[in-house]
Amino acid sequence: MALDATDRRILGVLQKQGRISNAELAERIHLSPSACHRRVQRLEAEGYIDAYVALLNARKLDRPTTVFVEITLSGQADEVLEAFEREVRRVPDVLECHLMAGTADYLLKVVAQDTEDFARIHRQYLARLPGVAQMHSSFALRTVFKTTAIPV
Repeated sequence: MALDATDRRILGVLQKQGRISNAELAERIHLSPSACHRRVQRLEAEGYIDAYVALLNARKLDRPTTVFVEITLSGQADEVLEAFEREVRRVPDVLECHLMAGTADYLLKVVAQDTEDFARIHRQYLARLPGVAQMHSSFALRTVFKTTAIPV
């Protein structure tokens, strides 16, 4: 189903204010509450809305250090990729894992307390991932811009 302008407005508001009440949302997008509710339910059912989450403050939770880790595997066979992907999901400090085109096979986003904590994560988890031939880590010095909102 194609999205219309009203659907896009709903998605835009919900991306930035996931806890907004249906009544407030309906008012903001100029719909009746019942029509707004039906549209949100349809957007959920059709998979446009994947989940509702709380975005946590990494600094408050003592995880202010972000590290991007490029990983090159020893091979590209399905078994190697599947084993790596299965195991990397189990690393609690990895927020994201992306299969890449280019020089690295995977790019991970890892959170840590500091460099010492990242060294622990590296020793305890990353160095033990199956099929890893090479790893390159880059520490973010400062987050300039961050959003979870997809343009609609």
